[in-house]
Amino acid sequence: MTAPRNQAQEARTGPALPDTQQGMRRRNLARVMHTVSSEGPLSRAAVASHIGLTRAAVSTLVDELTRAGLLDELGPERPGRVGRPGSALAVSAHGPAGIGAEVGVDHLAACVVDLRGQVRARAVRYGGNRGRSPGPVVEQLTGLVRRVVAEAEREGLWAAGLAVAVPGLVARDARTVVRAPNLDWHDADLGALLPVGVPLTVDNEANFGALAELWLGDGMPPDFLHVSAEIGIGAGVVVDGRLLRGTRGFAGELGHVPVFPDGPECACGGRGCLEQYAGEEAVLRAAGLAAGEGRVDLLAERAEAGDRDARRALHDAGTALGIALTGAVNLLDPQTVVLGGALAGLAPWLLPPLRDELTRRTAGPACPVSVSALGPRGPLLGAAHSVVRAVLDDPMAVAERP
Repeated sequence: MTAPRNQAQEARTGPALPDTQQGMRRRNLARVMHTVSSEGPLSRAAVASHIGLTRAAVSTLVDELTRAGLLDELGPERPGRVGRPGSALAVSAHGPAGIGAEVGVDHLAACVVDLRGQVRARAVRYGGNRGRSPGPVVEQLTGLVRRVVAEAEREGLWAAGLAVAVPGLVARDARTVVRAPNLDWHDADLGALLPVGVPLTVDNEANFGALAELWLGDGMPPDFLHVSAEIGIGAGVVVDGRLLRGTRGFAGELGHVPVFPDGPECACGGRGCLEQYAGEEAVLRAAGLAAGEGRVDLLAERAEAGDRDARRALHDAGTALGIALTGAVNLLDPQTVVLGGALAGLAPWLLPPLRDELTRRTAGPACPVSVSALGPRGPLLGAAHSVVRAVLDDPMAVAERP
């Protein structure tokens, strides 16, 4: 298995290619792939114009990528253009694909995303994972991964790598879950438990959610704070288009910021943490609802119908979120805050008190707050797309893999 840390680095920042002729070639191959991926279908001439290389140089690069099965020739460009029409190029819908997986407190999920960014297979298993040891959970997750990979292989795709989103702190080796309070996991080496035979990255689910917003969100600025509000609450901090990870890789633990220091005990060992007021289970409990599948939708229905307990629970949760986010906004000065995760569906009731707190407590002008269009899909999509981005960043690393 390829070293997991290499895959993690490429997924976040691109490969560190040497400043040599070979390194320059690989960088140019990546530029072609990214250009066709984001702007295509394009002719060779159009690609050359986009990246500032000669048409002859681009043709050589395109030929190499086509032979590797990473680009497809779609035939002549649309009629009506002056001169001889060129052949349109597109990123291949077959070949390498990104495999994303997610360990949630109440579910497991896996999906396959091709190089065009299309989800080609998806599987979900609902059921509680809190208190279960990592081994059985990972065994079930592996079953889901194998199921979606088998489905993708029937469509001519193969796994270029696997990225796993988890609700906890992940070591910089990108495989060890140091601590996941809501799962009660400590020092769980998922790399040793996942017999998948492909490059592996494990990361915090809020980080993958933030990357999904960065890559898939409509007009997302390069500096923002993404809040992933599920049973636990995490944040992905993006600065200048890159994740802010912190010294140990633990940045973004918004859910364990104390909102009311004398409040109830938290699974992390602290008291009065944000999760105790705005986590999914806490909000449901305050509304008089038991936790379970579909309960967030039920809470939204009750709030829409004017249920006082539901609206009070959501108002209090929004207030707690606003208090916690005030500290983050004052410290980091992001361009915007994005609310994602399962609680994004409760935004009509969470956002007014949240914005009130930000307006009242923020030192500068109030920071805009928006709602993620990806919602709870963000972490899984971000995980799969991180593998796809790694392929685009260094396509020949995949082509050269045995």
